[in-house]
Amino acid sequence: MSLTSEKTKYEHVALDDKGVPIIVGTNMKVIEIVLEKSAYGWSPEELYFQHPHLTLGQIYSALAYYWDHQDELDRDIERRLAFASQARKVAGQTPLAVRLKSKGLI
Repeated sequence: MSLTSEKTKYEHVALDDKGVPIIVGTNMKVIEIVLEKSAYGWSPEELYFQHPHLTLGQIYSALAYYWDHQDELDRDIERRLAFASQARKVAGQTPLAVRLKSKGLI
């Protein structure tokens, strides 16, 4: 992450030099909070419990940013998931997975 950032109308959210929304004063991307909320069903209070280095204000600001830019961020999430899926296909099975499969454990 670059040290330069562009302010947004959200007090705790800025765009890094690549235009990725981050929580000001941290290296945490807004998308990371959104994915945790989605994957685990965590409330803002649970997100705060899991990330005590963040304030509730930062969490709510990140979620507000997401809801106001949902289409754009959802496309970014899909792009990242597709990239990860392709990388897994290219990499193939890990040696551990091969050993476990050979023993019938997976």
